[in-house]
Amino acid sequence: MSDSTPVWLVVGLGNPGPSYAGHRHNIGYLVVDELAARMGSPFRAHKSGRADVVEGRLGAPGTPGPRVVLMKSRTYMNESGGPVKQLATFYKVPPERIIAVHDELDIPFDTMRAKLGGGDNGHNGLRSMRSSLGTGDFHRVRVGIGRPPGRQEVADFVLSNYSSTEKKVLPFQVDTAADAVETLVTEGLERTQQKFNS
Repeated sequence: MSDSTPVWLVVGLGNPGPSYAGHRHNIGYLVVDELAARMGSPFRAHKSGRADVVEGRLGAPGTPGPRVVLMKSRTYMNESGGPVKQLATFYKVPPERIIAVHDELDIPFDTMRAKLGGGDNGHNGLRSMRSSLGTGDFHRVRVGIGRPPGRQEVADFVLSNYSSTEKKVLPFQVDTAADAVETLVTEGLERTQQKFNS
């Protein structure tokens, strides 16, 4: 990526490894996987050794869309800030062109919201990013997972698989969240919120 157009860094938050793959906490990984498929590129190891990346462009076919780096950290969720900071420095991406895609307890399943800045709401991935970047002023695509049923602990809930009913809807939710990321980099936050904030 040598030309001078600005780069967006899209961070799919999750935990690496097959044992975590289907968890609610890993929705960020699923969304960046979908974006990678749209870009027609597989993830590959970044030379930092701490993340897997895809470099390319997002947007309508035939139009040179914005330059985007998709990223999945190889660290656990609570340490994802370090690799994000490394890649932001490497690709010269300021915080306002970073998008974190993450699970959100306070939004019902199958809904989502985009926003810029804010707290971390107890989310370890966001907390780690904020700590490493020194600011919370990055974009978020918040994918709803809802609250745990009954008295289930939040930690157990986010680190568990989707229900069989949810699994039927999940591909559509992933697709919509990927659409929201595309809209954010091509049309901006306001348009994204109008289209996707449920």
